[in-house]
Amino acid sequence: MPTFDSSGPRGKADEISNLDSLDLPLEEDLLMEQILDNLNNTPIGQVLRTIASLPEIRQEKVLDIRQQITQGRYDLNKRLDVALEKVLDDLTL
Repeated sequence: MPTFDSSGPRGKADEISNLDSLDLPLEEDLLMEQILDNLNNTPIGQVLRTIASLPEIRQEKVLDIRQQITQGRYDLNKRLDVALEKVLDDLTL
């Protein structure tokens, strides 16, 4: 049966993810603390916080499209063509 060394890749990732175990010089530690404290006050920090709070699936949009499909108002072929064009454009750039 194989044995696993805790100093392998997973062990290193666990060490890195535990920021409390880092022995930073006092100046760097204070700087890091200021950066983390101010992150929420910056525009990018606010955007990141807003993105993190958004649901992965926009239920209102899903329900609206389902209703359009059942009512025959959703042109699926046209939408697929547009989506494929975007994908092809992204691949060729």
